[in-house]
Amino acid sequence: MATQVIRTGRAEVSFDDLRTEFSLPSAFPADVLAEAEEAVSRPPGDREDLTSIPLVTIDPPGAKDLDQALCVTREGDGFTVHYAIADLGLFVSPGGALDTEVRRRGQTLYLPDGNVPLHPTVLSEGAASLLPDVTRPAVLWTFTCDAQGLPVDVQVRRALVRSRAQFDYASVQASFDAGTPHPSVAALAAFGPLRRAYAVARGAIELQLPEQEIEHDGSGWKLVARPRADVDSWNAEISLMTGMAAAEIMLSAEVGVLRTLPNPDAEAVQALRRSAAALHVKWPADQSPGAFLAGLDPATPEALALFTDATRLLRGAGYATFNGEIPDLTTHAGLAAPYTHVTAPLRRLVDRFATEVCLAVTAGEPLPTWLSEALPELPSLMGSSDSLASKVDRAATDQVEAWVLADKVGQEFDAAVLRSGDNEAEVFVTEPPVLAKCTGKHLPEGERITVRLAEADPANRRVRFERA
Repeated sequence: MATQVIRTGRAEVSFDDLRTEFSLPSAFPADVLAEAEEAVSRPPGDREDLTSIPLVTIDPPGAKDLDQALCVTREGDGFTVHYAIADLGLFVSPGGALDTEVRRRGQTLYLPDGNVPLHPTVLSEGAASLLPDVTRPAVLWTFTCDAQGLPVDVQVRRALVRSRAQFDYASVQASFDAGTPHPSVAALAAFGPLRRAYAVARGAIELQLPEQEIEHDGSGWKLVARPRADVDSWNAEISLMTGMAAAEIMLSAEVGVLRTLPNPDAEAVQALRRSAAALHVKWPADQSPGAFLAGLDPATPEALALFTDATRLLRGAGYATFNGEIPDLTTHAGLAAPYTHVTAPLRRLVDRFATEVCLAVTAGEPLPTWLSEALPELPSLMGSSDSLASKVDRAATDQVEAWVLADKVGQEFDAAVLRSGDNEAEVFVTEPPVLAKCTGKHLPEGERITVRLAEADPANRRVRFERA
């Protein structure tokens, strides 16, 4: 797919307005930076040396805040999965200036021209990051799995690890396509599909909507729509397996924090069934929504429309903390299982606390007071930061869409109708990849139509099409 470029020589090409609009912090306070610098030289403490495990990382190109490193191997009919997670517990002192600041931030915010990090980069891109060819403190999850990819034994412990290589998704996918994957990830091709099949069997719901990405090519910004490669899905399954295992540890001990999502109500499922029938897409009466969606071809406009409609099945996500009394809702409907965040502590606040709970429980130790006291605050802190992150991400995409299309008003484009209403619809334009409103009568959901760009306003970050 070709890409559309907006040249950075134009004066309006800046994301500073977004930083001002959302009151994003431009720097860390001096006492926070000083504490982070001190933490860099902190000794790792008594932990097992597991640097012999040939871990590797898979992240977007150029990433420096590397949260996870993995090694997946065949063991007879089963598998062994080692999954190392950056250990922020070593570097962040409870109640200190750094702890206070990261609680205020909640998570890393990503803008096309630079992120707003959760932790000072001396940690997030340095001493705590699982960069290649350096020994790092980590929390290591080790899964012994059977022939179906299901864990029969789970261990979690603090360790010293050493990544052998830093890969990106495209290069790893290319290595699989060429039949030459790195030994540390070669077994993913067998393990990943097993885990994905297990997810579908559980009733997990995955929406394969096209992902809009903003990239810089050295001379301008471009919008790119990337289909999800097999490696993306396989790698995600490792993280999901870890979060599910962590949730089970917490539930068994009746203490922790869960990421929750209520099951879709019957009305939402019936609405999706009506959409499928209107689009002439067969949905067997005994098939779950997750299995139905998993069987769709994401390249077709009908599937795009149904994935968009299915977003209504996944509403109401939140966090539930507990200490002694398990909450009424313990599952995440998107995964059809209990789940918690533990795999991205460099970029998300809650992961550090959830990890500390798992370490204490599996060691047979009581939670330290600072951790017990922090748990009730996490839903509010994460809810606020999740909301802000969503707004910033949408605003950045809207801004680039308006820049890219600013000189194309009046031109016609091919589009798929995703969700249709009264004289208005949400459409996905293929090239450049833009998601926007379109006005007009008789906009057929799930079909391709020709649209005309009616408005592209960079000042207000607004794009609107009309039926041609």
